Amino acid sequence: MPTPASDLVTLGHRIRHFRSERALTLDQLGEQVGLAASQLSLIENGRREPKLSVLQQLAQALGVPLADLLSGEAPNTRAALEIELARAQKNPLYGALGLPQVKVTKGMPLPAIESLVGLHRELARRASEAIATPEEARRANTELRERMRERGNYMPDIEKLAEERVRASGHVSGALTHREVSVMAEQLGFTLIYVNDLPHSTRSVTDLANHRIYLPPASIPGGHGLRSMALQAMGHRLLGHERPASYAEFLWQRLEINYFAACCLMPLEATRTFLQNAKRERVLSVEDLRDAFGVTHEAAALRLTNLATTHLDMTVHFLRVTGDGALQKGYENDGLPLPADVTGSIEGQLVCKQWSARSAFTHTNRTTEFYQYTDTPAGTFWCATQTGSTSDGEFSISVGAPFAQAKWFRGRETTQRAVSRCPDESCCRRPSGAVAARWDGQAWPSARLHAHVLSPLPSGTFPGVDDTEVYRFLEEHADQ
Repeated sequence: MPTPASDLVTLGHRIRHFRSERALTLDQLGEQVGLAASQLSLIENGRREPKLSVLQQLAQALGVPLADLLSGEAPNTRAALEIELARAQKNPLYGALGLPQVKVTKGMPLPAIESLVGLHRELARRASEAIATPEEARRANTELRERMRERGNYMPDIEKLAEERVRASGHVSGALTHREVSVMAEQLGFTLIYVNDLPHSTRSVTDLANHRIYLPPASIPGGHGLRSMALQAMGHRLLGHERPASYAEFLWQRLEINYFAACCLMPLEATRTFLQNAKRERVLSVEDLRDAFGVTHEAAALRLTNLATTHLDMTVHFLRVTGDGALQKGYENDGLPLPADVTGSIEGQLVCKQWSARSAFTHTNRTTEFYQYTDTPAGTFWCATQTGSTSDGEFSISVGAPFAQAKWFRGRETTQRAVSRCPDESCCRRPSGAVAARWDGQAWPSARLHAHVLSPLPSGTFPGVDDTEVYRFLEEHADQ
């Protein structure tokens, strides 16, 4: 995996620090390690990642252990401030202001740097205070996303467990059937029962006393969700979950059971082979993965992100976006700059109108995936987007990769291209000066209030679940 940009900045400062201590110019040090001064300057400024062999040569030339060169600590107070300032200026909070970045020069006084850093700290503090509901859930979800990013969105232990359970059910190939899911439940000592009166705050209810798993009616069109919900309920038992002590633990359990269900519906060995063959033929496609295993487009897209980094040697991103542009779910390990608030939370943030996740809504033909290249401040990304709709409105599912990795996907030949300057608000969130001047003070819109934003989650043993409804439901069904 590439070294994070923040680590490259620290590394560059440490190299410059040791070079300055030894009174070496860029040309002099570059000559010793076989690099041009311009190349060494890029490394010192954190804009180029050096190879290990180059780092070893630099450490030898500077007379320091390689471990000292690679230390994550800033070499001195000034360097620490410069690094903090560089990070703050790359934060979406600052980018949204549309202001230029201040380049720190060698001659800039230390008090000036301290003042700039102080202003950024105060900007971040005020933005944090301005958030109306900095709930535990949003922060926990942000931490969870970062945790999965570090893992490449891959959980090998659950992959192995799911493979064993699917094989034990008698499944051989193709889509996992409802019958095979029922067999998996029976092997755990549970019976699947479909009812019409599940509590509205639940997806399923497991009766541990009578070994029953209650699910919605089997007549739901398609039935993809029923297999997944049954597998998720089994996942709690197989993964040894206890009652969550915090919202963070609740979210982690939810992620684990969703992952388990996906592994069962798209088993590792078969899915990996399918995707590796598709990559070899340069026809990777979420559509094909979806159809091969009989799952939803979103499930197939997420499964691709699970296996892409570990088994396909690729970095990717995934987005689920509502019709009005709000990001519902997101994952990336390819550097795509997801919109985020000051806490790092992405949920509810508006995606750039130039991204395919939103531009796909403007196209009349939505039966197949929409392909697009998008130039962003972080580079060019290729995306495949599929739109859909539910009772709650339209949504889009997007999977993409950096330009260099688009060659493995079907749809790479698209000529559709867009340019995004976000988080600069002049890109798509701020009207032009002429339009703003014309309508400033002349427009009075009536905003739509989403009631769920203000309503608290039902209090109970499990976040978002009404215990009273669940217990009443089990009382009514226990003796049936």
